[in-house]
Amino acid sequence: MKPGQIVLGMLFSFLFFHQICEGQTIQDLKWIDLTYPFSEKTLYWPNNPKGFTRDTLHEGLTEKGYYYSAFSFYAPEHGGTHLDAPSHFAEGNKTVDQLTLDQLMGNAVVIDVSAKALVDRDYLISIDDVVNWEKENGPIDPNTIILFRTGYGKYYPDRKKYFGTDLKGEEAISQLHFPGVSEELALFLTTSRKVKAVGIDTPSIDYGQSDHFRAHRILLKENVPVFENVAHMDQLPVKDIYLMALPMLLENGSGAPLRIVAGIKK
Repeated sequence: MKPGQIVLGMLFSFLFFHQICEGQTIQDLKWIDLTYPFSEKTLYWPNNPKGFTRDTLHEGLTEKGYYYSAFSFYAPEHGGTHLDAPSHFAEGNKTVDQLTLDQLMGNAVVIDVSAKALVDRDYLISIDDVVNWEKENGPIDPNTIILFRTGYGKYYPDRKKYFGTDLKGEEAISQLHFPGVSEELALFLTTSRKVKAVGIDTPSIDYGQSDHFRAHRILLKENVPVFENVAHMDQLPVKDIYLMALPMLLENGSGAPLRIVAGIKK
């Protein structure tokens, strides 16, 4: 990322922030953490051979009498609250470290489809869901970050309720049942709404029974980053949100653990 891109991204983000908050300062906002902690409880795709692990390098008093602690950890790129970089499904597209700051922060809205999704584990979020939201809340501006709330966040980290199965390994893939974005909606978001990024409170932007991952492929082809396993959406209003989604800056990463926070009016 070039210094000029960083400065420009921060300038754009400041202007978005100023527009949302109508002159309020950052201290005037209430901040909501949309991140699940990373630990041995963190959920990863069922065929990951290894999840989050943490080893103690030292914890306790040293020979010189002062306390010192240090740990090492291992974690796959894709699991827990994390970012999918465009290169995850689009060869040659941006990796984690190539995303500009402007792509990771800005105005956001929450589209709640939980009434439908909680009664249909295979629910596909549709264009109508977005259009109907706009009828009540106004048009979605270009470069908006859209968060889809399915209600499945209330199940995390219960693997069976969240994924639809508690199986692990390749045999679990066909048993996955959770909502996601339809192929048609993914196209609509990139062409008609020109979204900046898309997030969801499920393990994947594609629904559990997907075997071609078309929503991923469409969004990431257009260099639209994706946020998955987003937490605590139930604490957000439907709009007037300022979002910051900063991943671990992994060089050449196809994804990375994500710290995502939302600023809302008090």
